[in-house]
Amino acid sequence: MPGSFPTVDAFKLIETSSTTERVIAASRVEANVRLRFRVAQALAQGRIEFHFQPVVSAADPTRPAFHEMLARLRLPDGQLLPGGAFMPAVESGPLGRAIDRLALAEALRALGTDPGLRLSVNMSPLSMGDEGWLALIAQAHRGGAGVCGRLIIEITEDAALVDAGQTLDFMDHVRMTGCAFALDDFGAGATGFRYFRDFRFDMVKIDGAFARGVSAQRDAQVLVECLAGVARHFEMLTVAEQVESEADAAWLREAGIDCLQGYLYGRPAAQPVLPQADADARRLAG
Repeated sequence: MPGSFPTVDAFKLIETSSTTERVIAASRVEANVRLRFRVAQALAQGRIEFHFQPVVSAADPTRPAFHEMLARLRLPDGQLLPGGAFMPAVESGPLGRAIDRLALAEALRALGTDPGLRLSVNMSPLSMGDEGWLALIAQAHRGGAGVCGRLIIEITEDAALVDAGQTLDFMDHVRMTGCAFALDDFGAGATGFRYFRDFRFDMVKIDGAFARGVSAQRDAQVLVECLAGVARHFEMLTVAEQVESEADAAWLREAGIDCLQGYLYGRPAAQPVLPQADADARRLAG
Protein backbone atom coordinates (compact mmCIF):
# COMPACT_ATOMS: atom_id res chain seq x y z
CA MET A 1 0.00 0.00 0.00
CA PRO A 2 1.16 3.59 -0.56
CA GLY A 3 3.12 4.96 2.37
CA SER A 4 3.99 1.56 3.85
CA PHE A 5 7.55 0.72 4.83
CA PRO A 6 8.01 -3.00 5.59
CA THR A 7 10.25 -3.04 8.64
CA VAL A 8 11.38 -6.65 8.26
CA ASP A 9 12.60 -6.10 4.71
CA ALA A 10 14.43 -2.98 5.80
CA PHE A 11 16.38 -4.79 8.50
CA LYS A 12 17.31 -7.50 6.02
CA LEU A 13 18.69 -4.82 3.75
CA ILE A 14 20.75 -3.34 6.57
CA GLU A 15 22.52 -6.68 6.92
CA THR A 16 23.67 -6.65 3.28
CA SER A 17 27.17 -5.67 2.29
CA SER A 18 26.17 -2.79 0.01
CA THR A 19 26.71 0.62 1.59
CA THR A 20 24.01 2.14 -0.63
CA GLU A 21 21.49 -0.51 0.39
CA ARG A 22 22.31 0.01 4.08
CA VAL A 23 21.69 3.74 3.76
CA ILE A 24 18.36 3.15 1.99
CA ALA A 25 17.29 0.55 4.55
CA ALA A 26 18.26 2.77 7.49
CA SER A 27 16.25 5.65 6.06
CA ARG A 28 13.21 3.38 5.69
CA VAL A 29 13.50 2.17 9.28
CA GLU A 30 13.81 5.76 10.47
CA ALA A 31 10.77 6.78 8.43
CA ASN A 32 8.81 3.89 9.89
CA VAL A 33 9.73 4.91 13.42
CA ARG A 34 8.74 8.51 12.75
CA LEU A 35 5.43 7.38 11.26
CA ARG A 36 4.61 5.21 14.27
CA PHE A 37 5.38 8.15 16.56
CA ARG A 38 3.05 10.38 14.52
CA VAL A 39 0.27 7.80 14.82
CA ALA A 40 0.79 7.43 18.58
CA GLN A 41 0.75 11.20 18.95
CA ALA A 42 -2.42 11.49 16.87
CA LEU A 43 -4.14 8.85 19.00
CA ALA A 44 -3.19 10.65 22.19
CA GLN A 45 -4.41 13.98 20.80
CA GLY A 46 -7.66 12.68 19.31
CA ARG A 47 -6.59 13.19 15.70
CA ILE A 48 -7.54 9.73 14.41
CA GLU A 49 -10.83 10.25 12.61
CA PHE A 50 -13.22 8.08 10.64
CA HIS A 51 -14.88 8.92 7.36
CA PHE A 52 -17.78 7.14 5.68
CA GLN A 53 -18.03 5.92 2.10
CA PRO A 54 -21.39 4.74 0.75
CA VAL A 55 -21.91 1.26 -0.65
CA VAL A 56 -24.97 1.52 -2.89
CA SER A 57 -27.46 -0.96 -4.24
CA ALA A 58 -26.65 -1.77 -7.87
CA ALA A 59 -30.38 -1.83 -8.63
CA ASP A 60 -30.92 1.62 -7.09
CA PRO A 61 -27.65 3.58 -6.68
CA THR A 62 -29.48 6.45 -4.98
CA ARG A 63 -29.89 4.31 -1.87
CA PRO A 64 -26.85 3.30 0.23
CA ALA A 65 -27.03 -0.29 1.42
CA PHE A 66 -24.45 0.57 4.07
CA HIS A 67 -21.37 2.74 4.63
CA GLU A 68 -17.79 1.62 5.11
CA MET A 69 -15.99 3.43 7.92
CA LEU A 70 -12.39 4.34 7.02
CA ALA A 71 -9.59 5.57 9.30
CA ARG A 72 -7.98 8.95 8.70
CA LEU A 73 -5.12 10.71 10.49
CA ARG A 74 -5.41 14.47 10.75
CA LEU A 75 -2.02 16.17 10.75
CA PRO A 76 -1.42 19.21 12.98
CA ASP A 77 -1.72 21.45 9.89
CA GLY A 78 -5.20 20.07 9.17
CA GLN A 79 -4.33 17.75 6.29
CA LEU A 80 -5.75 14.23 6.30
CA LEU A 81 -3.79 11.04 5.70
CA PRO A 82 -5.77 8.04 4.39
CA GLY A 83 -5.49 4.77 6.26
CA GLY A 84 -3.27 3.25 3.59
CA ALA A 85 -0.60 5.82 4.38
CA PHE A 86 -0.17 4.83 8.02
CA MET A 87 -2.02 1.62 8.93
CA PRO A 88 0.51 -0.80 7.36
CA ALA A 89 3.20 0.64 9.62
CA VAL A 90 1.23 0.07 12.84
CA GLU A 91 -1.35 -2.67 12.26
CA SER A 92 0.84 -5.48 13.60
CA GLY A 93 1.54 -3.76 16.94
CA PRO A 94 -0.26 -2.18 19.90
CA LEU A 95 -1.14 0.93 17.89
CA GLY A 96 -3.04 -1.25 15.44
CA ARG A 97 -5.05 -2.78 18.27
CA ALA A 98 -5.82 0.68 19.66
CA ILE A 99 -7.05 1.92 16.28
CA ASP A 100 -9.22 -1.19 15.79
CA ARG A 101 -10.80 -0.62 19.21
CA LEU A 102 -11.32 3.08 18.44
CA ALA A 103 -12.92 2.24 15.08
CA LEU A 104 -15.30 -0.26 16.68
CA ALA A 105 -16.24 2.15 19.47
CA GLU A 106 -16.92 4.93 16.94
CA ALA A 107 -19.00 2.61 14.76
CA LEU A 108 -21.10 1.46 17.71
CA ARG A 109 -21.61 5.08 18.80
CA ALA A 110 -22.73 6.11 15.30
CA LEU A 111 -25.08 3.13 15.03
CA GLY A 112 -26.56 3.93 18.41
CA THR A 113 -27.17 7.54 17.38
CA ASP A 114 -28.86 6.73 14.06
CA PRO A 115 -31.14 3.66 13.95
CA GLY A 116 -31.31 3.90 10.14
CA LEU A 117 -27.56 3.51 9.70
CA ARG A 118 -25.67 0.36 8.75
CA LEU A 119 -21.86 0.36 8.90
CA SER A 120 -18.90 -1.83 8.06
CA VAL A 121 -15.55 -1.59 9.86
CA ASN A 122 -12.19 -3.12 8.99
CA MET A 123 -10.21 -5.12 11.49
CA SER A 124 -6.85 -6.84 11.67
CA PRO A 125 -6.70 -10.58 12.42
CA LEU A 126 -4.57 -9.66 15.45
CA SER A 127 -7.63 -8.01 17.00
CA MET A 128 -9.57 -11.27 16.95
CA GLY A 129 -8.02 -12.13 20.31
CA ASP A 130 -7.99 -8.58 21.67
CA GLU A 131 -9.89 -8.48 24.96
CA GLY A 132 -10.71 -4.79 24.62
CA TRP A 133 -12.22 -5.25 21.15
CA LEU A 134 -14.27 -8.25 22.24
CA ALA A 135 -15.43 -6.42 25.37
CA LEU A 136 -16.81 -3.57 23.26
CA ILE A 137 -18.87 -5.97 21.14
CA ALA A 138 -20.12 -7.82 24.21
CA GLN A 139 -21.12 -4.60 25.95
CA ALA A 140 -23.01 -3.36 22.87
CA HIS A 141 -24.82 -6.69 22.60
CA ARG A 142 -25.81 -6.64 26.27
CA GLY A 143 -27.14 -3.11 25.80
CA GLY A 144 -29.96 -4.57 23.73
CA ALA A 145 -30.23 -1.63 21.31
CA GLY A 146 -29.74 -3.83 18.25
CA VAL A 147 -26.66 -1.98 17.03
CA CYS A 148 -24.67 -5.18 16.47
CA GLY A 149 -27.29 -6.31 13.97
CA ARG A 150 -26.38 -3.31 11.79
CA LEU A 151 -22.62 -3.82 12.01
CA ILE A 152 -20.52 -5.57 9.35
CA ILE A 153 -16.98 -6.72 10.18
CA GLU A 154 -14.65 -6.65 7.17
CA ILE A 155 -11.73 -9.09 7.11
CA THR A 156 -9.30 -9.23 4.20
CA GLU A 157 -8.90 -12.50 2.35
CA ASP A 158 -5.25 -12.96 3.31
CA ALA A 159 -5.96 -12.07 6.95
CA ALA A 160 -8.75 -14.64 7.16
CA LEU A 161 -6.39 -17.37 6.02
CA VAL A 162 -3.49 -16.53 8.37
CA ASP A 163 -5.05 -18.76 11.01
CA ALA A 164 -8.22 -20.27 9.56
CA GLY A 165 -9.13 -21.99 12.82
CA GLN A 166 -8.90 -18.77 14.80
CA THR A 167 -10.94 -16.92 12.17
CA LEU A 168 -13.70 -19.53 12.31
CA ASP A 169 -13.81 -19.46 16.12
CA PHE A 170 -13.86 -15.66 16.13
CA MET A 171 -16.66 -15.46 13.56
CA ASP A 172 -18.76 -18.04 15.39
CA HIS A 173 -18.36 -16.10 18.64
CA VAL A 174 -19.11 -12.65 17.24
CA ARG A 175 -22.01 -13.85 15.07
CA MET A 176 -23.90 -14.60 18.30
CA THR A 177 -24.11 -10.82 18.84
CA GLY A 178 -25.83 -10.35 15.47
CA CYS A 179 -22.89 -8.93 13.48
CA ALA A 180 -22.41 -9.81 9.83
CA PHE A 181 -19.08 -10.51 8.11
CA ALA A 182 -17.64 -9.37 4.79
CA LEU A 183 -14.63 -10.85 3.03
CA ASP A 184 -12.68 -7.82 1.81
CA ASP A 185 -10.45 -7.67 -1.28
CA PHE A 186 -11.86 -10.96 -2.57
CA GLY A 187 -9.66 -12.30 -5.35
CA ALA A 188 -6.58 -10.29 -4.40
CA GLY A 189 -5.04 -12.97 -2.20
CA ALA A 190 -4.49 -16.70 -2.27
CA THR A 191 -8.13 -17.73 -2.25
CA GLY A 192 -8.63 -20.91 -0.23
CA PHE A 193 -11.98 -22.22 -1.40
CA ARG A 194 -12.00 -25.01 1.18
CA TYR A 195 -11.92 -22.42 3.97
CA PHE A 196 -14.15 -20.10 1.98
CA ARG A 197 -16.88 -22.72 2.21
CA ASP A 198 -16.36 -23.06 5.96
CA PHE A 199 -16.28 -19.33 6.72
CA ARG A 200 -19.70 -18.61 5.20
CA PHE A 201 -19.20 -14.89 4.97
CA ASP A 202 -22.39 -12.85 4.58
CA MET A 203 -20.90 -10.87 1.71
CA VAL A 204 -17.76 -10.62 -0.40
CA LYS A 205 -16.17 -7.41 -1.66
CA ILE A 206 -14.54 -8.07 -5.03
CA ASP A 207 -11.14 -6.40 -5.16
CA GLY A 208 -11.11 -3.11 -7.05
CA ALA A 209 -8.26 -4.27 -9.28
CA PHE A 210 -10.84 -6.43 -11.08
CA ALA A 211 -13.77 -4.00 -11.04
CA ARG A 212 -11.89 -0.89 -12.18
CA GLY A 213 -12.08 -0.76 -15.98
CA VAL A 214 -13.94 -4.08 -16.15
CA SER A 215 -16.26 -2.89 -18.94
CA ALA A 216 -13.33 -2.80 -21.39
CA GLN A 217 -11.27 -5.79 -20.20
CA ARG A 218 -12.43 -9.28 -21.08
CA ASP A 219 -9.92 -10.92 -18.72
CA ALA A 220 -11.26 -8.88 -15.80
CA GLN A 221 -14.82 -9.73 -16.80
CA VAL A 222 -14.09 -13.46 -16.69
CA LEU A 223 -12.51 -13.14 -13.25
CA VAL A 224 -15.39 -11.05 -11.85
CA GLU A 225 -17.92 -13.51 -13.24
CA CYS A 226 -16.00 -16.38 -11.63
CA LEU A 227 -15.72 -14.68 -8.22
CA ALA A 228 -19.36 -13.58 -8.29
CA GLY A 229 -20.47 -17.09 -9.26
CA VAL A 230 -18.66 -18.59 -6.29
CA ALA A 231 -20.23 -16.01 -3.95
CA ARG A 232 -23.72 -16.61 -5.32
CA HIS A 233 -23.33 -20.36 -4.89
CA PHE A 234 -22.72 -19.79 -1.18
CA GLU A 235 -25.56 -17.23 -1.00
CA MET A 236 -23.25 -14.33 -0.26
CA LEU A 237 -23.99 -10.74 -1.22
CA THR A 238 -21.49 -9.32 -3.75
CA VAL A 239 -19.95 -5.84 -3.62
CA ALA A 240 -17.67 -4.43 -6.33
CA GLU A 241 -15.05 -1.98 -5.03
CA GLN A 242 -13.44 1.02 -6.76
CA VAL A 243 -16.27 1.64 -9.23
CA GLU A 244 -15.37 4.89 -10.97
CA SER A 245 -17.21 4.96 -14.30
CA GLU A 246 -20.79 4.57 -15.51
CA ALA A 247 -19.63 1.98 -18.07
CA ASP A 248 -18.11 -0.21 -15.35
CA ALA A 249 -21.18 0.20 -13.15
CA ALA A 250 -23.49 -0.81 -16.01
CA TRP A 251 -21.43 -3.92 -16.75
CA LEU A 252 -21.27 -4.94 -13.07
CA ARG A 253 -25.02 -4.42 -12.70
CA GLU A 254 -25.68 -6.58 -15.78
CA ALA A 255 -23.34 -9.23 -14.35
CA GLY A 256 -25.54 -9.48 -11.27
CA ILE A 257 -23.32 -7.72 -8.73
CA ASP A 258 -25.50 -6.68 -5.78
CA CYS A 259 -23.76 -3.52 -4.54
CA LEU A 260 -21.25 -0.97 -5.83
CA GLN A 261 -18.67 1.12 -4.00
CA GLY A 262 -16.38 3.78 -5.40
CA TYR A 263 -15.85 7.42 -6.26
CA LEU A 264 -18.67 7.26 -8.81
CA TYR A 265 -21.10 7.08 -5.90
CA GLY A 266 -19.26 9.05 -3.24
CA ARG A 267 -15.89 9.71 -1.69
CA PRO A 268 -15.31 9.11 2.03
CA ALA A 269 -16.90 11.96 4.00
CA ALA A 270 -16.98 13.06 7.63
CA GLN A 271 -20.66 12.12 7.87
CA PRO A 272 -22.58 9.28 6.20
CA VAL A 273 -24.73 10.52 3.33
CA LEU A 274 -28.21 9.06 3.52
CA PRO A 275 -31.17 9.44 1.13
CA GLN A 276 -32.80 12.85 1.56
CA ALA A 277 -36.28 11.45 2.13
CA ASP A 278 -35.04 9.27 4.96
CA ALA A 279 -33.06 12.15 6.44
CA ASP A 280 -36.15 14.40 6.35
CA ALA A 281 -38.25 11.71 8.04
CA ARG A 282 -35.72 11.26 10.81
CA ARG A 283 -35.49 15.01 11.35
CA LEU A 284 -39.27 15.36 11.61
CA ALA A 285 -39.46 12.36 13.93
CA GLY A 286 -36.86 13.98 16.17
